[in-house]
Amino acid sequence: MSATTPGRPEDGEPRSVEEVLLGGGRVWTRREVAERAGVGFEHAVRVWRALGFPAVDEDARVFTDADVEALRAGERLVAAGLITEESETMMARALGHHLSRLADWQMHTLRDWTDGDEGPAPGRDALLDHMAALLPEIELVQRYVWRRHLVAQAGHVLAEVREDGSAPGVPGDGAHVRDRAVGFTDMVGYTRLSRGLDGAALVRVLDRFETMTGDVVAEGLGQVVKTIGDEVLFVCDSAAAAADIALELTARADADPVLPQVRTGLAHGAVIGRFGDVYGAAVNIAARLTAVARPASVLVNTALAGELAGTAGYALRPLRPVSVRGYSRLRPVLLRAGKPA
Repeated sequence: MSATTPGRPEDGEPRSVEEVLLGGGRVWTRREVAERAGVGFEHAVRVWRALGFPAVDEDARVFTDADVEALRAGERLVAAGLITEESETMMARALGHHLSRLADWQMHTLRDWTDGDEGPAPGRDALLDHMAALLPEIELVQRYVWRRHLVAQAGHVLAEVREDGSAPGVPGDGAHVRDRAVGFTDMVGYTRLSRGLDGAALVRVLDRFETMTGDVVAEGLGQVVKTIGDEVLFVCDSAAAAADIALELTARADADPVLPQVRTGLAHGAVIGRFGDVYGAAVNIAARLTAVARPASVLVNTALAGELAGTAGYALRPLRPVSVRGYSRLRPVLLRAGKPA
């Protein structure tokens, strides 16, 4: 270790992953990071935990200059009034959740590259060199996709802003409320299917399902909120858009020899959007409808059926009330393509 800067590697010592990916080695303890960033120690710990990083000993020198700068950036956002101290932790939790999945996928991709390369497996230094060379390209692509999504979201926000600068239905702390259509689509018989396939075959089915649902939702001007194994959650600004997406998902799955049939539940109502996820009664109802839907069918709630009533291209048939978790008499409506009765 250097006599002037704790934790700095001497010349000739192996490079660390932190040096390659964060621009510096392990230098600071957790308390030193908080002091240098000008934030309270407990607050720094709270943000670290919210980001999903593992607990570390208080005296361990595992933090870098990048950790200091990230904490300072968060404090600048608080000082600017963009976020509160409470919403900073929530934002950190959302970032950690989504970006950890991205990092996991990227490391699996790197591992596949090393396993598939002919010849002897590359050593540690070769892997670090490869990561360092690809990092700028990965950052460029991620920054582009992020900014593109910002453009799309900014369009929705600006369309809702009134002349006085206020926006309707905004409770604060990163949340917003507006009427939307919510859809859940899942693969029928996925548990049985997963038992009969090896790992590689199951991955191919899941990839095909994610590709199909992602394409259909994007083509229908909807937004995928998340994919959870055999199920995808999406939202749309209109009931008609959600209905078109659900019917198209059913048709494409039926025509695909690899995929099992799908079923979809749709609901319309007030939806709370918060840090990239959605909440509210409409979300719960859509999930319950999916659970009771038959294969290759689409069930909608009465609110969404009312939005579609009288619109050419949809056939709606009310079904008997069902008892599901949280709703003793949920009234599903069967949605099909066709002319209204």
